[in-house]
Amino acid sequence: MIQINCQGLALGYDAALVRGLNFSVSAGDYLCILGENGSGKSTLMKTILGLQSPLEGRVSWGEGVKAQEIGYLPQQTQAQRDFPATVWEVTLSGCQGKCGLRPFYNKTEKEKARLSLRRMDMEHFADRCYRELSGGQQQRVLLARALCAASKILLLDEPVSGLDPAACRDMYEMIDSLNKKDGMTILMISHDMEAALHYASHILYLGEQVFFGTCKEFVRSVPGRRYLKQKGEPYGNDA
Repeated sequence: MIQINCQGLALGYDAALVRGLNFSVSAGDYLCILGENGSGKSTLMKTILGLQSPLEGRVSWGEGVKAQEIGYLPQQTQAQRDFPATVWEVTLSGCQGKCGLRPFYNKTEKEKARLSLRRMDMEHFADRCYRELSGGQQQRVLLARALCAASKILLLDEPVSGLDPAACRDMYEMIDSLNKKDGMTILMISHDMEAALHYASHILYLGEQVFFGTCKEFVRSVPGRRYLKQKGEPYGNDA
């Protein structure tokens, strides 16, 4: 079942970064979005979320997919890393979209936050101040926050940026588990080609030549081979 369908997208601000973008995401897919800096990856994610309008084309949602069922983990700023709130408060704020005009969280939303923290193995940190956590722990909390909103789809903008190798592995394994065990559809912006090819089911590459397809198709494509060669990855010789 198609959950996201992008047709004829032109992305950018005053000028288009990319044009004629066509791809779809089905339930249970794990899509990695690759490309050099400035190629439009974050702009695409904001467009999918409705935070920015496309210059051309349209984004449509599959039957039964609602905006409040989509979790989003953006890149953190330094100010956000120093946010003076508890882990519980940060996580629970992910339920704001479900509250509507109601000025409080109900029992169901609080239970969702508890389960999300438990899923990320962070429940025992609930009363800790968020800014006192390590980078990896903060990302787990933000992923728990995104899970409070998500029931079907997670959009992740470079979720391992700035993390040490061990924390990166933990984060990738958690995301993979959410995809394979929980059936969550994943869209993730990444610069980590090795991880993308290991975990993802599909690749969307934004650049001079756009590519969309499976990982195996990507390593055999012209843009894929060129990108892999630039990154020094051994997969570039697998065609």
